[in-house]
Amino acid sequence: MATLIIYYSQRGTTDLVAKTLAKNLNGSLIRIQDLKNREGFKNRLFSTISAFREEKTDIIPPKIDLTNYDTVYIGSPTWAGNPTPAILTIIDRCNFTGKDVVLFATMDSNRGDTNINRLEEKVKMRGARVIESFTIATKNKSAEQLVNDTEAIIEMKDLKMYKR
Repeated sequence: MATLIIYYSQRGTTDLVAKTLAKNLNGSLIRIQDLKNREGFKNRLFSTISAFREEKTDIIPPKIDLTNYDTVYIGSPTWAGNPTPAILTIIDRCNFTGKDVVLFATMDSNRGDTNINRLEEKVKMRGARVIESFTIATKNKSAEQLVNDTEAIIEMKDLKMYKR
């Protein structure tokens, strides 16, 4: 059995955190792609409203088979204090029964904890056992700082003990 990291990233910061996790934990990566255009001011505004309303969206891949994974990491940027529509959509389409789940949220400023709390509610409804969670503030941080912050969290929370 293995570790899987499922994530959505619009601007690249959650992508960098996910890739750092995968490298340090020997995990596989699946980046969820939102088929809706979320670029530009107007689309970002509507995206924030969609996150607040927990609207679903069309994504690739449409579903993920978690059979071969013991531990699943799920990562999302924080939009209006919530997970992104793409992450909410994939969670609703997966069976997490018997899976250990680690949740992570990136955020420009704050409210990452509300994002984590909602993610936790959603995955538990799908059968997951949440074993850990964390947030990473990304505002004004370089790629090197984000990698260092992620590696520090891996050590501080002893996440390597969950890899198989």
